[in-house]
Amino acid sequence: MAKLLVKLQRYFRRKPVRFFTLLALYLAAGSLVFLHSGFAGEPTVTGTQRGPGAGEGPGLPYLGVMQLSRGFKAVATMPEGGRRHGPWFKSTSKEPVERAKAGDYGSTRSRVLRGRSGHEKEEDRARYIGCYVDNTRRRTLRGVSFFDYKKMTVFRCQDNCAERGYLYAGLEFGAECYCGHKIQASNASESECNMACKGERSNTCGGVNRLSIYRLELAQESARRYGSAIFRGCFRRPDNISIALPISQLMLNMSVDKCVDFCTEKEYPLSALAGTACRCGFPTTLFTLHEREDEQLCAQKCAGEEFESCGTAEYLLVYQTQVQDNRCMDRRFLPTRAKQLVALASFPGAGNTWARHLIELATGFYTGSYYFDGSLYNKGFKGERDHWRSGRTICIKTHESGQKEIESFDSAILLIRNPYKALMAEFNRKYGGHIGFAAHAHWKGKEWPEFVANYAPWWATHTLDWLRYGKKVLVVHFEDLKQDLFVQLQRMVGLLGITACEDRLLCVEGQKDGNFKRSGLRKLEYDPYTPEMRKMISAYIKTVDTALKLRNLSGVPDDYYPR
Repeated sequence: MAKLLVKLQRYFRRKPVRFFTLLALYLAAGSLVFLHSGFAGEPTVTGTQRGPGAGEGPGLPYLGVMQLSRGFKAVATMPEGGRRHGPWFKSTSKEPVERAKAGDYGSTRSRVLRGRSGHEKEEDRARYIGCYVDNTRRRTLRGVSFFDYKKMTVFRCQDNCAERGYLYAGLEFGAECYCGHKIQASNASESECNMACKGERSNTCGGVNRLSIYRLELAQESARRYGSAIFRGCFRRPDNISIALPISQLMLNMSVDKCVDFCTEKEYPLSALAGTACRCGFPTTLFTLHEREDEQLCAQKCAGEEFESCGTAEYLLVYQTQVQDNRCMDRRFLPTRAKQLVALASFPGAGNTWARHLIELATGFYTGSYYFDGSLYNKGFKGERDHWRSGRTICIKTHESGQKEIESFDSAILLIRNPYKALMAEFNRKYGGHIGFAAHAHWKGKEWPEFVANYAPWWATHTLDWLRYGKKVLVVHFEDLKQDLFVQLQRMVGLLGITACEDRLLCVEGQKDGNFKRSGLRKLEYDPYTPEMRKMISAYIKTVDTALKLRNLSGVPDDYYPR
């Protein structure tokens, strides 16, 4: 035996390739034996087997016997009272279990079936009703919408739509959520809703131009609130009221809630109370909402609610409903490569992201960026991934202020904001994200003084550099844009070479906040600026004001100077 081993050792020393080949075959054979044992039967839990009636301690439901398909897909049999994380559903179909036994989990069809295992279940919160066709020009669900290309889940979409009082929630392209009160499209094959949710791979979130739609069972009872309806003001009755506000309903027992409810169900963004008549429509050139009247002219009590005003036949009390005006929501890349590069330049914290949102809605084209911010891309700024010289976007976000960088652009919109507000906004972004807030410790620690010392001079040099090196610069003050959005946005769109459609700009006014506005609920309870900081910043404001006036431009707004 010893001689045989010695001969084998000498043989493999001379031909090591054969040795390693045999070793690999041996390991492969062992792996196949192991895999075969995994498929031979249904593995059971070691120890005492438990049935649905067996106790597992408080709050621990029986999960059944785990089955392994050839794709190693775990299938858990939930009892009727059980609950899983995410959107909770009760099972009504055995199809996914049967498919698991067949082992069909290796294709697009398998993803659809995984989605259906959640869809064809029902619970108190929502009920899946099917896959539907969608169209970017004419949406199937025409309420509010939001995107998250990283963390979208079925539960998150349902929760957002239910919170706003909608009856339906639809998910598309794995990351897009649409809400609405009516489904205005035909059914599609279930196999066409085949994209996994970006934040929950086990569930399906529609497909390409296909919506996975749920009916929100609790929307009417718990979430149809109208405290979120926005009061727009008192306005004179338009001349062609039947065209300006085409939908009307006589309501002898009128109240604000009833009129807002009526217009919301009809899917109109404006609800106008005219005494006992409720009218619905869109803001248009016939009814722009730009010329507000004294609210006393609308102060006629509602028949159905004595503490509310319901307007008169001549003076309408207008509210903006929760219905999203979709006339300005379509966006795409430029059809042909842009011949000129236009910068959307600003100091950080001056509202550049908000301005991009407005420009995209007003023009229908994506904006680009000198940088790449994944969080902005995930929120729907699809031009974020393009190289800034690609020529596919209408303008390019930049915070750069060097001569070389500035001269690489053919023209620019220069957005300027009050430095006191801009510095605080950028500090919040730096330590809390795009719509978050810096912690109290950051304001009180060394971070804030160091930040002001470094960034305040940059606020001034940024504007001075763009005025000096920019080839064609349109100056827009953030404060003017907030106060008179229609006029300022017209100027900005004009520089971009786009003919502004007035109805589209009026639509933008109703959607102006977008998803990038910080809540006012967490304002600082103290002034973070010391007297020394204010003295330094005031000197920079005067420098910028002088530079603007030397170029025959209006100086900085009066509120830049502290009172």
